[in-house]
Formats: sequence, C-alpha cells, structure tokens
Amino acid sequence: MIIVLQDGSDIPVFKQIRNQIVMGISDGRLVPGEKLPTVRALAQEIGINSMTVNKAYQLLKQEGYIVTDRRNGVRVKESIDQTRGLTAEAEQELARLISEAKVKGMTRDDFVGVVDRYFERGGK
Repeated sequence: MIIVLQDGSDIPVFKQIRNQIVMGISDGRLVPGEKLPTVRALAQEIGINSMTVNKAYQLLKQEGYIVTDRRNGVRVKESIDQTRGLTAEAEQELARLISEAKVKGMTRDDFVGVVDRYFERGGK
C-alpha cells in the first residue's frame, strides 16, 4: 500500500493516512478483506511514529472501514455500512469547499461537474 504524506499540510498525518485508505477502498485499490500493513510496518514504510498510524487505524475501525484481530491483523471490512450519509465532519468539510468555490467564482454547475468527475472515478 502506498501512502503519500503531504509535508506542510494543515491536515494531521493520521487524518491523511485515514483519508488515503478510505479513498483506496472507494476506488478499488483496497478490496474487502484485504490485509493492511501492521502499525509498525506502515510506520516504518512512511517514516513516522507508530502511534500516528495506530491513531489512524483506530479512527478507521471506529468509522467501520477496517477490522482488527490478533490472528489476522488489520483488514478492510468485508461489508461497510452503507448509510448513504456523510459524517458531520465531512459535511463541514464539504461546506468549506463549496464556500471556497463560490468565493473563487465557480458556478454551481462547475462545482457539480467537478464532484461528478471525482465521484465517477472513486475519489481519485
């Protein structure tokens, strides 16, 4: 699994990891049941503290994207709850993006066009 961290980003590293794993699930790079690297292995691979990876994995588990157990390690959850809704935090982020687009002069149709492009390709 390739995780690319953006240095200097306002997004905390654990959130960057979480976001990239969710995007990988969305676009099919990570499939249900697929084994993810251990906390230690992923931390070494990307050169960060293992507690940061652990925090990302705990968040992903809490949100229902992954499962963990001692025998099988960390895996993408076989069936993810499809409530068809966004978390409150995701809605706030969407509201921020819409505000930025409006301030920069984007029309609603332009914005929806961008959303459609990303939605069709699974978040990439």
